[in-house]
Amino acid sequence: MTSATSRQRLFLASCIALIVTAMSFAIRADIMGSLESEFKLDKEELGWISGTAFWGFTVSMVVGGPLCDVLGMGRLLSLAFLGHLGGILLTVMAGGFNGLFFGTLLIGLANGMVEAACNPLIATVYPEEKTKKLNQFHVWFPGGIVIGGLLAFALTQLDLNWQWKMATMIPLTLVYGLLFLGKAFPATERVASGVSFGEMFSACIRPLFIIMVLCMFLTASTELGTNQWLPNILNVTAGISGILVLVWINGLMAVGRQFAGPIVHRLSPSGMLFASALVSSAGVFALSKATDGITAFGAATIFAIGICYFWPTMLGFVSERVPRSGALGLAIMGGAGMLSVSLVLPFMGRIYDENTSASLPEGADMAVLKEAAAGTPEATQLAEAQAAGGVATLGTMIWLPVILIVVFGMIYLRDRKQGGYRAEQI
Repeated sequence: MTSATSRQRLFLASCIALIVTAMSFAIRADIMGSLESEFKLDKEELGWISGTAFWGFTVSMVVGGPLCDVLGMGRLLSLAFLGHLGGILLTVMAGGFNGLFFGTLLIGLANGMVEAACNPLIATVYPEEKTKKLNQFHVWFPGGIVIGGLLAFALTQLDLNWQWKMATMIPLTLVYGLLFLGKAFPATERVASGVSFGEMFSACIRPLFIIMVLCMFLTASTELGTNQWLPNILNVTAGISGILVLVWINGLMAVGRQFAGPIVHRLSPSGMLFASALVSSAGVFALSKATDGITAFGAATIFAIGICYFWPTMLGFVSERVPRSGALGLAIMGGAGMLSVSLVLPFMGRIYDENTSASLPEGADMAVLKEAAAGTPEATQLAEAQAAGGVATLGTMIWLPVILIVVFGMIYLRDRKQGGYRAEQI
């Protein structure tokens, strides 16, 4: 049994590691425009750079999940620390697409190790309140995006370059590394309960688990895919600082997750997922129609309420309804989510590029327009075309939460017919 003091320190260190993970998403979203102009990248190339963080996350989660039981959570978190530090430095020193790609990949691998180790760690040290504590842990994903977004905005106002923004992640990386240093980590809940690897694998091919993995593709793409492109899109569609809208969204999410306990009790996890799908679809639609600061922040509020509980409640649902899936199940869920985003980001970038090009006046040259000085007719033509491309991109994303409404609605109604939501015991 882990002592109260020890599990509090492990929880704190886990939260700080997740803050660093989240800061990387916010800062990457903020610097995409700078990378595009400095290294002459197109939107699809930006999508591949951003996307590598997500599939790197996927690889390390799927590999790291089973390794939790073999190597231990402490060793995985040591790898996360080294990956964060190395990836930040490699990105700062990048000279082009390849350096940015591999630096981002290293950060993505580190991010995945944080999730692969910390989710089962928290489920293990707080077995009596998994969904609540996983929601409170995941407060610091949106919380970290707020921190990273505000730092990025402040450094922009100080006219400091994108390398300084990346470097802001180093101090907290050192802090979480020191907090984990020398700590004793418990065995995972699966190992402590005597569940064999074969039983864990069998749980991961149950129909309910497979359905939730497929849904994770859609919930993660709705949340993270949209958020990653949102600053870039709203800069042109609404004429405001998109990073501030991202900060607003994630500030609301952090508050919502902190007080998830009463909502879980009232709605149940399946009810929360159904309600989230309904509201997030309305939020994406509203964002696609936003044309100024007021409508953008209003739409962002709806969207934030919709996506707030997706990620942690998906993990909590699987941990409670398919508990024998253990660390492998949580790793597969998180990995599926990040894999989906790695695929959807370049897809969104392609839609953005294609619709921007289609919206240009006949005979216009994209390369020439990109070089146009601000305030010129050519710059205005490009801005209008990019706005149309952004609207089309968000319009395409609406279909993802619409599908989730159907699936989560069926799960919620099935639970009600069977007397309500019930967590399974190992």
